[in-house]
Amino acid sequence: MGLLATIARNFDALIGPGVMLLYPLYASVRAIETPSPLDDQQWLTYWVLYSFITLFELSFWQILQWLPIWAYIKLLICVWLVLPVFNGAAYIYENVVRKYVKIGMAVDSSYPEGHRQVLQMMSPDARNSVERYIQKYGPSAFERVVMAAEREARRQTE
Repeated sequence: MGLLATIARNFDALIGPGVMLLYPLYASVRAIETPSPLDDQQWLTYWVLYSFITLFELSFWQILQWLPIWAYIKLLICVWLVLPVFNGAAYIYENVVRKYVKIGMAVDSSYPEGHRQVLQMMSPDARNSVERYIQKYGPSAFERVVMAAEREARRQTE
């Protein structure tokens, strides 16, 4: 019973580094190598949120040391942010960060929602090129390009 009790008491120290650092590092490197910006968004957002958690922890360590469950709370939060089942970091980006932080040029509201989302993820230069392409060939041509890129990204990740 002593070994199981020791593992239970130190579960956060045993599992935490893998969940909070090793897997996110591996997934971030994989995301860099894929053409899809969606996984980049997930992992960049994760690292920003993890940095905020760490800053919070460093700022309030004197209070947190009195909360014996803090390490487990932090582990649960990071599991939610990391695991693809939950995709918590992407969820927070879509529902919190994107609403309050508008970086770059605004995307024309005449585009359909799906097109606006794709255009918002692009650099300003790429966005200008795509907007010229849409003006020249029409929105349906852009839709075909997006669908082809999604198929290609799925094929490369399989």
